[in-house]
Parts: sequence; structure tokens; C-alpha cells
Amino acid sequence: MIHQFKILDMHMVLDVNSGAVHILDDMASNVLSCFNEKGEIVDEKINSLEQEYGQESIAEAISELESLKNQGLLFSDDPYEKVFSHMESPTVVKALCLHMAHDCNLRCKYCFAGEGNYHGEVSKMPIEVAKKAIDFVIENSGNRRNIEIDFFGGEPLLNLKAIQDTVDYAREKEKSTNKHFRFTTTTNGLLLDEKTMEYLNDTMDNIVLSLDGRKLIHDSMRVRRDGSGSYDSIIPKFQKMASTRKDKDYYVRGTFTANNLDFSEDVLHMVDLGFDQLSIEPVVLPDGSGLEIKKEHLEEIFSEYEKLAREILNLREQGKWVNFFHFMIDLEGGPCVAKRLRGCGTGTEYLAVTPKGDLYPCHQFVGIDDFKMGNVFSGIDRPEIAESFKKINVYTKEKCKSCWAKFYCSGGCVANAWNFHKDLSGVYEIGCELQKKRVECALWLKAQELIG
Repeated sequence: MIHQFKILDMHMVLDVNSGAVHILDDMASNVLSCFNEKGEIVDEKINSLEQEYGQESIAEAISELESLKNQGLLFSDDPYEKVFSHMESPTVVKALCLHMAHDCNLRCKYCFAGEGNYHGEVSKMPIEVAKKAIDFVIENSGNRRNIEIDFFGGEPLLNLKAIQDTVDYAREKEKSTNKHFRFTTTTNGLLLDEKTMEYLNDTMDNIVLSLDGRKLIHDSMRVRRDGSGSYDSIIPKFQKMASTRKDKDYYVRGTFTANNLDFSEDVLHMVDLGFDQLSIEPVVLPDGSGLEIKKEHLEEIFSEYEKLAREILNLREQGKWVNFFHFMIDLEGGPCVAKRLRGCGTGTEYLAVTPKGDLYPCHQFVGIDDFKMGNVFSGIDRPEIAESFKKINVYTKEKCKSCWAKFYCSGGCVANAWNFHKDLSGVYEIGCELQKKRVECALWLKAQELIG
């Protein structure tokens, strides 16, 4: 399988199974279009090109394309389908999302978590639950040494003392278990002060800072309980946090909606503020919310992604290296095969823990009773839920196995598929289209980097 496309005046082709990417001139692109899905030349198409370019030039182009085929770099066979279409790989739990607070000091208009309480009771995670969660992941992580702990909410800093005690407990457990914990926290920034920023910089391997971009956009979406905006309060804190991270990771992460389809301007605004590790995600909401992304928005969004790719290239050529999360791609190594086929490990390798200690496949399933898997105190008492997630990969999802982008999106978000279609093996179609465009932009950026 190949994916042939043109982006920003560059002809490119991705050989899906080998991962090889080729840049083509106009003639080679036209010649490649004369090959069918099996990699065979359709004679009548070639004949018309010979009249335009001449037989000798066309023959040379065909020879070069055939050479790539023979090297396994074009129209290559799929090495995984027969193995993974019926395979359920054994897994261990290697990451937990700890819901430190089902409460929030903001009322974001697109929040999937029902203003932070996940449509339930306002609550904070007691340290006893957090410690038991650490014990649980140690007991269920097998021989894996590195374990990820995400402190999440609502707003997790509403329960800062419990975060601190959890980190201390995990560090103590490292000494006797041969485990190593990496910590991440996500914050809206309102509770950041000098002492808290210093603590987070010392202990968190990654920090996600929530900012939607331009002041007008941010303040229209991320509002306080009284309806006022939060932009002016958080910007100086985020700037200081980012500047003092040194060699530790951070991301400034935003959400764009139907109200700011020109979201590239929000990303560039973040750059102007001094941030260089950026992500902005499309909102995922059902029809009728007024903020949702619709099919009629796609062409405009595609143009925005191309504009953003061009602007990021310009910044890099000026010596300012900016990373946009969705444009990061590794053509040499990249994620292991299992990761590329199955994605984030929802329900198997990655679980969410509520303030009461209840276990769910991920943070987006929290509060859905059908997906409650157990509790950190009693363990997983509904293993059939984990088994259902183990069966999901790009070859068991009917719409994914023939898609050219399957090794880059890993089948998309399972929670989105459930929320839109009540089918774990389904897909969120708009998300698919956006992901494919982001991959094309990422490949274009990588090509620009390699050709200098």
C-alpha cells in the first residue's frame, strides 16, 4: 500500500508498510499514478504520458520506481496483518492517571469532565488511595522498571499536599522494588506560585500547561466560576515555569473549537510568548454543542495545518526550534510495532484511578459504570473489560486496516470511538481526517529537514 499526495507544492509518496518516504518531481508523480494498487503499470495511462514527456524519460522514471519496488521501499508487503489480526499480546500496567481532584477552579466551556467532577461528586483523592494506587501499579507492572504517573483532574493542584506525599511514597518504594517512576502533572496555572513552581520543577518529569492561545480565545473558553477570563493570571506564571524547566519536558497545550478555526494564530501567539513545546488539540464534542468540529470545517482546518507547518519551518530556518506535538515524527526508529498497532494502551497498560480508587480504562471513561474495572484496594474484578481492549488494534478495526495512516495514528482514540458510536472498534471519522492531514504535514516538515 502507498499513499501519494501533494502538499505545499511538493509531491510525496509514503510506502505504508516499510515506512519509506519519497519525494517526487512532477513527472515521477504522474508516472507513479499510472501504477495500480498491486504496483502494476496501467498501460493506457502510461501511453498518454509518453506523448507528453517522451518515451525515454518515462522509461527512466519507471525504472527508478521499479527499483524502489524491488528494494521493498514501494508497494511493499504487509509484515504484520497475519500475525496481529488474531493476536492478543500479554500486557502489564505501566501507567496510571491519578485523578487527584474531581474539582476545578475553572469552568471551561468544552470540558469533557463536567466542570472537573466527571458528572459526579466533587472530591479529592486521599493519600491512602494514592499510596494504594502506587502499590497497585507496582504489583501489576511485571518486570517493567519504568512507570508513568500522571497527576490529573479537574485541577490536580487543588490537592497539592497529596501529590507531594504520593511522590515521596513512590520514591521510597523505588528503593525496594527496582522500579523508577516518572511524574507528569497537568495544570490550568491559577494555583501556581513561587514555591509550587519550584516543587514541580524539582519533581515532575513533564508538565502540561493549559493555554488556548490568544487572550480573546483563551478567555472566551477557559473562564473562572464568576465568568471572568484566566489569561492574564496564568501567562507570567507559565512563562516563568517554561523558562526554568531546563532539561525537563513541558508542553503548552491548547484546544481549538469551531470558534477559532484559525488556530495556527494561537500556536504562533504561544511562540511569541516564548514557548517552544506546543500542542493544540481539536475539541471533541457531539453535534449541537455549538463548539464542535464539523465536516464542513475540514478544508479550512487542513489549510491551517499547512500554514502552521510552513511557519514552523520558517522559525526553524531562523534558528528558533519549535516543536509542535502533532508534527513530531520519527522515520528511522519511532515507536515499537506493538505501540504503532495498538496505541496508548488504554484499558491494558494505562488505567485511570478516581479519588475513591476506582479503576477505569482511561480518564475519558471515568464515570461510565460499564467500564469500571475494579478498585486499587481489591484489584481488577472485571478482567473481561481489559480483555476487550486487548483485542483492539489496527487490524481488528475494520476501517483502520486498509488506511494508509494506521501506523501513525494506531487506530485513533478508543474513547472517542465509544462516545460517538458506542463501538470500541469503531473510529471517530473527523478525528481520522485531521490525523491524516497532520501526518502529511509532519512528513513534509521531515522532508524539509532532511533536504536542508
